[in-house]
Amino acid sequence: METLKQFSLILIILFWGQIIQQKADIPIPGTVLGMVILLILLMARIIKVERVEKITKILLEHLILFFVPAGIGIITVLDKIEDIWIPLLIILFISTMVVMIVTGLTIQILNKYTANKSRKGA
Repeated sequence: METLKQFSLILIILFWGQIIQQKADIPIPGTVLGMVILLILLMARIIKVERVEKITKILLEHLILFFVPAGIGIITVLDKIEDIWIPLLIILFISTMVVMIVTGLTIQILNKYTANKSRKGA
């Protein structure tokens, strides 16, 4: 029952993201807006992490299932991208490398920052 409550909370926040996106005509998908709202609520400690922790672990364990519709979508338009698949693969590879490098550098900077902060505080 706890998992259902947590899932309902996330769905309600996503629903509000959709409503805000449609009413304000924001060019951001409602689901992304909902996740930003959830992030803000978590950072402001309006919602405690414990209230969504169990369902987020379950969703992360099954994350691969969320990519199935995108994969099927690509297969359905395969005839339209057959002429540009090599440049598309190159772009995908380069963008993936950029994301990995930026993420790695960000983690290194944050680790140094928290290490320095903990040394100064000790």
